[in-house]
Amino acid sequence: MNGILLTANEAAASGAGSLILMVLWIAIIIGFMYFFMIRPQKKEQKKLQEMISSMEVGDYVLTTSGFYGSIIDITDDTVIVEFGNNKNCRIPMQKNAISQIEKATKE
Repeated sequence: MNGILLTANEAAASGAGSLILMVLWIAIIIGFMYFFMIRPQKKEQKKLQEMISSMEVGDYVLTTSGFYGSIIDITDDTVIVEFGNNKNCRIPMQKNAISQIEKATKE
């Protein structure tokens, strides 16, 4: 009888150790996902927001749809971009539609 109880206690202790090990592995996986997936994405979003906040009239931009243009006017959440040499092709768009900015050179 004593041998059966000892085996049951050992099994319970082994189960608790197994549970702690499983929780540890889940924490490691979550930490891995944070440092290699979530954190870099947040850094990229912060960099994009800083870029958008530094836009000025006259800067050349690349939109998310692939068009290159020059900024003509900036309001709170929209910009007016002039595309190509045609002065009649001015399109208002959201600031979030800008993917790259090339600062205008001062001559």
